Amino acid sequence: MRARMALFQSKLEYEHREILLKNKPLSLLTYSSKATVPVLIVNDKVLDESLDIMTWALEICDIEDWLLADELTLKNEMFSLINTCDTKFKPQLDKYKYSDRHELSEEYYREKTLWFFSLLNTKLCEHQYLMSNHISLADIAIFPFVRQYAFVNKKWFDENISKQVTDWLESLIQSPLYLGIMQKKMLWVDD
Repeated sequence: MRARMALFQSKLEYEHREILLKNKPLSLLTYSSKATVPVLIVNDKVLDESLDIMTWALEICDIEDWLLADELTLKNEMFSLINTCDTKFKPQLDKYKYSDRHELSEEYYREKTLWFFSLLNTKLCEHQYLMSNHISLADIAIFPFVRQYAFVNKKWFDENISKQVTDWLESLIQSPLYLGIMQKKMLWVDD
């Protein structure tokens, strides 16, 4: 989702192929040994990490300065926040979402994630979005995981996570950008 949002925002043309991961096409396995999505192939170069796809697209066309091009310190801070989300929060999110596959309760795994929402809240008390008063790569890279988290137990999330975070999430879920990429696509058939 986050890679598609950056591609959509950059207005780059590309061929989108919607697949089922339980029925991976041979062509996916040919291009990416990881066999996960997303995968973007550009002139025989394979990008199979969503953050790599996002930065590639935005380096070509970053109309709204999602990469914070003129603010090196802020840009480094942004990539650090994204890395924290991807390497520390995301594994905890997976345990929370799939607590029935793990040793401990949903509540236990939820408790282990609250530090991240405190971090986001601190950022959102300073400005409208995570890094500034306009959307940046951090917002788009992080919000899909917060959205997943919220919908594990939406009632609990709405009652216990700060208004700054819940408002930020809702504004991104209702954005034309998100709604634009959430249109259902036909499954691609590898023939």
